[in-house]
Amino acid sequence: MIAPAKASPAGGPTPAGGPAQHTQSTHEPGNALPLVSVRDLAVAYGTGPLVLDGVDLDLFPREMVALLGSSGSGKSTLMKSLTGFAPISSGSVRVAGYDLANLRRGQLRDVRASVGQVFQQFNLVGRLSVLTNVLTGALHDAGPINLVGGFTSAHRKRALELLDRVGIAHKAKDDARSLSGGQQQRVAIARALMQQPKLILADEPVASLDPKMSHQVLDLLRGIAREDGIPVLVSLHVMPLALEHSDRIIGLRHGEVLVSDSTERLDESALEPIYAHDDEGASDDDDLV
Repeated sequence: MIAPAKASPAGGPTPAGGPAQHTQSTHEPGNALPLVSVRDLAVAYGTGPLVLDGVDLDLFPREMVALLGSSGSGKSTLMKSLTGFAPISSGSVRVAGYDLANLRRGQLRDVRASVGQVFQQFNLVGRLSVLTNVLTGALHDAGPINLVGGFTSAHRKRALELLDRVGIAHKAKDDARSLSGGQQQRVAIARALMQQPKLILADEPVASLDPKMSHQVLDLLRGIAREDGIPVLVSLHVMPLALEHSDRIIGLRHGEVLVSDSTERLDESALEPIYAHDDEGASDDDDLV
């Protein structure tokens, strides 16, 4: 295992020793401050082995970062750690100004409300309309009356605008289950935007989509990152998709960061070590907990 380069106090990379590699400290786009800052993160569930070990990660506004790694590499656990669903064994995780290791009562809800999530299986309520599914993204601030009595006209106006943005406003009244997979994922993205998130986590959002729709969904997510200034962390399995649609790539192997660099400095040969010598049939720790 080759350790990634660590940032020096002056901000430049410090050689980590060993052979030359495609790793560097996370760069800062422009003068922006990171919305997410993870330092030396270790995660273990109960008395089990470490799922993440010494992970560093920064996420900046207006960038889409691809997270690569085989099953069991810790990708999903890293995403869970950003919303408090994975235990922090050591290290630090800061999201939107919150220190997730030292949250006061009620703050965890605020953190989760600020993070929009997009999943592989869409997680829509099939019997509800497309519009209602998008409106559920506003439940965190709708209040107890609206939970049972409907949403405000302002909520509905925004939901329709978001459906128009993702290209399916004409499906607003249709049941979500009647849509194709790509259309359902667009609804899920609109629902995430309905939260007015500060961060978007997309966990294998194109795994169940055909190649054409995969490109369209990733283009949509990258456009959101750039136009809205929302950092997007997207977990992927396909290297060409990561290389084409992301600004940076983080490669995990056995819970450690093996690659961390801008996409323009990487190619498939540089990413191959992420998947090298993996045990056949290895289980994904992220799915077992």
